[in-house]
Amino acid sequence: MTSMVEQLQRDMGCESLLECFHGLSQLDEDCFEVLTEAPGPLTIDEVAAAVDRERSTIYRSVQRLRTAGFVQKTQINHDNGGYYHVYSPTEPSKISGELQRMLNDWYAKMGPLIAEFEKKYEQSETSVTQSES
Repeated sequence: MTSMVEQLQRDMGCESLLECFHGLSQLDEDCFEVLTEAPGPLTIDEVAAAVDRERSTIYRSVQRLRTAGFVQKTQINHDNGGYYHVYSPTEPSKISGELQRMLNDWYAKMGPLIAEFEKKYEQSETSVTQSES
């Protein structure tokens, strides 16, 4: 796991948000990029061809993107029966709104932890100072 200090010290591109917030891999980012650059929804086979990986590997990657809310799945029905699925990226405004919400939630949790840390070690310092007197 990468520490926050390490994350802040490295150059971060927009795609790094996928890793920071959801722990997604480089392959997941590559699949997301293919989907965002496509003129329309793609099948798993089309994404697999674009990133030159096995279909099952890409299916798992796209499922991670769906779970994170970055990709939507649509069922296309054939007129003579049967169906297939296509995948498209979620609207950027929805993704950025969710990322902002997650960041706000994280910040709200970290503030009290930092205050607790300060209180705990401030008390320890006071105890040491008093015992030295």
